[in-house]
Amino acid sequence: MGLAAALLVAALAPIAVMSAPKGAPAVSDAQRKQGMAETPALVQAAGLPCQVSDARFVGKSPGDKKKGTPDQSYYEVACAPGTMGYILQASAGGPTTVFSCIEANTSPDPSKPPSLPCVLPGNSDPKAVLGPLLSKAGAQCTPTATRGIGQTKTQTFIEVACQEGAGYVAIASAPFDASKGLEAQNCLNFDDGAGNIKCALSDKTARLKIVDSLATAANNGCVVKDRRFVATAKDGADYYEASCQDGKGYIYKANGAKLAQATDCGHAQGFFGGCTLTDARQAETEQAALYTKLAKNSGSNCQVTRYALFPARPDNKEAVELVCADGNSAIGIFPATGKGDVLDCGHALVAGYKCSLGKADYSALTADLRKFEKSCTVSNARPAAKTQKGTILVEVACSDGLPGYMIEYSAAPVNALGATGCRFAGGCQLPGNKTS
Repeated sequence: MGLAAALLVAALAPIAVMSAPKGAPAVSDAQRKQGMAETPALVQAAGLPCQVSDARFVGKSPGDKKKGTPDQSYYEVACAPGTMGYILQASAGGPTTVFSCIEANTSPDPSKPPSLPCVLPGNSDPKAVLGPLLSKAGAQCTPTATRGIGQTKTQTFIEVACQEGAGYVAIASAPFDASKGLEAQNCLNFDDGAGNIKCALSDKTARLKIVDSLATAANNGCVVKDRRFVATAKDGADYYEASCQDGKGYIYKANGAKLAQATDCGHAQGFFGGCTLTDARQAETEQAALYTKLAKNSGSNCQVTRYALFPARPDNKEAVELVCADGNSAIGIFPATGKGDVLDCGHALVAGYKCSLGKADYSALTADLRKFEKSCTVSNARPAAKTQKGTILVEVACSDGLPGYMIEYSAAPVNALGATGCRFAGGCQLPGNKTS
């Protein structure tokens, strides 16, 4: 990706040497007059979202008939206030190559100035254009520095350093068009990758300092010992891991620089492989022992060997699937204090949860059917519907393959109210239950 930036400088270097004095060059009236006369048509032909407000003709390089290269003319344009400016490389009889002022202001050699920077007053701060675009892309970033990384045929890659401490690779259209928006990817995604896109405006250690602020916001007593960037999720949230001085560890979910969720390593198996900076196995063993204790306090004999959290509930109770020593699953619903509930996989359907880690034991549903003198050993079950009166219908299939039943339940507490055969109930969908 960086090749395009190198090609840009290579192509423009001869003109810069011929026409641009050291420092910001003065723009003559003749350059501005020629630029304003010739660039509007070039801008329109290139499809740029630019209402030309200022322009300058930079210079011209002759073509080479032997090599078949045409004459090249170079211009800078400034557009309406608050929009990006451009350097134009116009080929005689051919297309115009376009580079944003951020790309033009980037030298492939940091020790040397760029060959042909934007100098018009309207292009004095091209990074300001990125702030609203980054915000719209979900990145909390006040740009302090930018760097053009390069272009492909369809994308422009720009590095952005932020006042908040983070860094991003902004991926925009090529040529750069603010109206098409951009994607913002955390620089930490590229630090350890094998690709040729890297961030250079800040270092990885500085960017990882966000973990300390997240730990402070979590207020969980973690004095950070080590830090790791975990991944960026599909929804744009970033995940970080912290190991703490006391031996504990956490996975932090962040939206930009703002903490969204803190999860201890004992619960973090589902986050991109879980914790690696701390002994996650020990944390998981300790958590399993805690769930065994909570289950026992709830009247269950489940000896927990594995577990997985469900999404957070609005009542702040913790819902978790428990795998017991016999291989059967159960669903635990535990408040912050006091006694919780442990539901077998059949009755858990009434509460809106489905077992998936261990074996689903439906013997409780079989027992419910026998209360209504229904001869069926339940082999499968699913939540079917909620009635107008607020009860829950659970469809069950029978091990003998004959049509099963719809069992009606009250939800709190879970209690079987009646059962209707699928031949009469309608709406049955499990294999063997469809009657038409």
